[in-house]
Amino acid sequence: MSSTTTTPATANITTRNTDLAANLPSAGTVLSNLLKADLTAQWRNRRASIMVILIPSIILISWKGLIDKFGGAFALSNCITVGLNAIGLMGYTNAIARDREKGIFQRLRVTPAPRWTIIVSRLLVQLIMIVITTLVLFYIGYQVDHIKLSAGAYVLAFLTAILGGAVYLALGQMIVGLVKNQEMVNVTTRLVFFAFIMIGQFASFGMLGDTWGKAADWSPYGTTKNIISAALSPDNWTSTNYMTLLANLAYTLVFTTLGVRFFRWSNK
Repeated sequence: MSSTTTTPATANITTRNTDLAANLPSAGTVLSNLLKADLTAQWRNRRASIMVILIPSIILISWKGLIDKFGGAFALSNCITVGLNAIGLMGYTNAIARDREKGIFQRLRVTPAPRWTIIVSRLLVQLIMIVITTLVLFYIGYQVDHIKLSAGAYVLAFLTAILGGAVYLALGQMIVGLVKNQEMVNVTTRLVFFAFIMIGQFASFGMLGDTWGKAADWSPYGTTKNIISAALSPDNWTSTNYMTLLANLAYTLVFTTLGVRFFRWSNK
């Protein structure tokens, strides 16, 4: 028969490993510290954050004369969607690409921080930006454009805006996963951003015809805009809106899967 003997050296190593594990911060503590650091970085880069809010706000103010013709839900849903595009593509994606280029992710990986906390912290910062942008547009729509909706419509639209924001954050994650070079990420996000905005706006005004108009309606821009618009007018909710909701969820799932699958912590 064989027996296992624990030597003093082995016992000391086991004790040190146990003490080390006991002294490691919890995932919640790590996430809290990362979130504080990311919020600080966002504040230092507040000019970019202000631009993200300013662009859809200017569009909403300039569309005041269209409210009587197209309705408040039309104007608000389009402008919120523009803001979500800017946050997900121009904000989140470029920030991730920049941090990867600078080697920040590589340095964080050697710390006790779980990998998921690194990305979740940045997503939470962008979620805060989505909340702020949506509330600002609600306020401008009410005060400047005199768009008055029920409390339930505002709540439902707020929730669908968060869902729409998830679509663009997932799309941004996919882009930064598939494209490794920071400059190419910047070029790609700008092209996708302007393509969505231009095609989405033309489709909203019926300038693309039936075929391209329907295709635009089922694009990420169209599904996000349409589901927010439906939420702003809940009395007009139809079965098609449920299909639009499912399309948004499908986009988020597919983009997230590809973004996580191909994401690299270093561009080397």
